[in-house]
Amino acid sequence: MKITFFGHSAFRVDIKDASILIDPFMTGNPSFPAGLDVATASAGVTHILITHGHDDHIGDVVEIARSTGAQVTANFEIVSWVQSQGIEAVNPMGCGGTVDVGPFQVSLTQAQHSSSSQANGWPPVYLGTANGIVVSAPGEPTLLHMGDTDIFSDMALIHDLHAPKIGIVPIGDRFTMGARSAALACRRYFDFDTVIPCHFGTFPILAASADAFVEEMGDKAETVRVMTPGAALEA
Repeated sequence: MKITFFGHSAFRVDIKDASILIDPFMTGNPSFPAGLDVATASAGVTHILITHGHDDHIGDVVEIARSTGAQVTANFEIVSWVQSQGIEAVNPMGCGGTVDVGPFQVSLTQAQHSSSSQANGWPPVYLGTANGIVVSAPGEPTLLHMGDTDIFSDMALIHDLHAPKIGIVPIGDRFTMGARSAALACRRYFDFDTVIPCHFGTFPILAASADAFVEEMGDKAETVRVMTPGAALEA
């Protein structure tokens, strides 16, 4: 599994026979790597997974789906919105569901957050509940992208059901967990081999760095991989 970070909460996950984008906020993303364009970042993508409807997560989903033919998987409301933009390759789900898409399985979990879009300057449009996303495939470590969320005790059930070994964890505070609660979530409810912090440093109102999170992780700090936008790691 190769994981590439595009800044904020946008990731590409390449596994055998599939290339996945999660929350492809690229255009307008201050953390998107300089010198990289959307076409290059999304080349060869087969699937797009969306955690929730906020514009810094939906991002370029319509444009990328249109140019690549990638299938969009998300909650029913987001998929309906994407279809309204002329995208036909869609895969609607609901929280608690698991779908086999061939090369991998995708599950939607709970997240404690809101989900809406203000595309085109409209007032917020409801786009279902916010979710986390689990990606599992034979021979690969199971990955959990938490989306945007607070800590909640039922994270223990996500661990029991899916046993993710890679966690993509929002730490930027204000709209999601901050350093202390994100570290507590990782330490109390999961047994990650690799923890990738996200949703920080993008805008001035978010935590500027992951330093406090790493410190709060204590004896689990060695599991944290702070990725620079544009960087990739093998897991």
